[in-house]
Amino acid sequence: MDLFEATPGEDAPLAFRMRPLTLDDYIGQQALVGPDKPLRRMAESGVVRSMILWGPPGVGKTTLAELLARASEAHLEHLSAVMAGVKEIRAVVERARQRSSPTLLFLDEIHRLNKSQQDALLPHVESGLLTLIGATTENPSFEVNSALLSRARVYVLKPLTQQELIQVMQQALAHDQRGLGKRPIDIEPGVLEALAHASAGDARRALGLLETACDFTEQQDGREVLRKAVLADVVGHQSSAFDKQGDAYYDLLSAIHKSIRSSRPDAALLYMARFIQGGGDPLDIVRRLTAIASEDVGNADPRALPLVIAAWDAYLRLGDYEGQRAIAHAAIHLAVAPKSNRIDRAWKSAQQFVQQQPQVEVPTYLRNAPTKLMEQLGHGEGYRYAHNEADGYPAGSAHDCWPEGVPKTRFYEPSPFGQEKRFGEIMAWREQRDQEADQAP
Repeated sequence: MDLFEATPGEDAPLAFRMRPLTLDDYIGQQALVGPDKPLRRMAESGVVRSMILWGPPGVGKTTLAELLARASEAHLEHLSAVMAGVKEIRAVVERARQRSSPTLLFLDEIHRLNKSQQDALLPHVESGLLTLIGATTENPSFEVNSALLSRARVYVLKPLTQQELIQVMQQALAHDQRGLGKRPIDIEPGVLEALAHASAGDARRALGLLETACDFTEQQDGREVLRKAVLADVVGHQSSAFDKQGDAYYDLLSAIHKSIRSSRPDAALLYMARFIQGGGDPLDIVRRLTAIASEDVGNADPRALPLVIAAWDAYLRLGDYEGQRAIAHAAIHLAVAPKSNRIDRAWKSAQQFVQQQPQVEVPTYLRNAPTKLMEQLGHGEGYRYAHNEADGYPAGSAHDCWPEGVPKTRFYEPSPFGQEKRFGEIMAWREQRDQEADQAP
């Protein structure tokens, strides 16, 4: 059925009834539908190209598909990638062949389309039989195959601003036929702002909350009044959850990591709180902090890694509520600590070196000699026990533990920050001892 032909009844949800009928009624996404912007130009020309609309829920992806279908006088088919298989796609194709008018296929949750479904769709998008409008809340470059992606322009939709959400609700309050205009409602100051804040950029959610709130109006002088005091019952303590396998989940973990790397403890705490309130597992934060301790702090503050492990242990021992403080403790320490990525760089350099030098063999004097035969072969012969050496260091390049026949390479270069500065001084002193030992008669 063509979605745009459906006429919402009075019992339909407010968000469905208030779907815009023209782009002039559409609120938000001005970078796409504003004057002389891409989707506005398509609507005005009547020529719609295949596209993927990528954005969070409730920002108008379905509505845009409906408006573009009407503007191009195309028949709109609607499939959900969760429910549709190859059979359903082929049925759409067959119906498109039988029509004289163009067919626009709106494919919701396109990121869930498997390879066989994408392969079934591709030739018909390529031939122009179908104009595809895919909708997704997840990054399409991860799930949509490159062949299909190359034939569809990706447009990014943003969450609606606070003011745009208020505008959406005001539109619904004023509309006589499809909105709440038949029952004029006086809105107490601050009500729409509070509802917009609770909606977190989602217009569908804003209209749903408004519709629910209007069930709690009071009668005053023959008019309905919506007071701010009732919003606690409407909004409650709702938090904006997210798909734990989706982009938002990993975007927040990335924001935590990069805020700590940038030495911004307040930003890190903000994203951590959002992550946990959205349903994220605090242990996923601890795992990320453990990586940060070596990757971004390293030997600039050798206390960092043990502190994170202690926070991990504290969380498991104390439980979630108190344990979150231990995680915040570790995150703040990492953010404030001096930074060094020299461990990460050294390890990657060593891995790359070994790939290029597969002939690395352990020198004979470093090998164990647990049997008589190994002793006879010289295993362990010439090894100098460091604790028996002056200053605990076996000086000299002859005992540098480096494999024979392999070019000597420095992987680890201490930074001039924190404790690593002291490490650099110690290493320089040992290099001086090596030089002196090599020059000694």
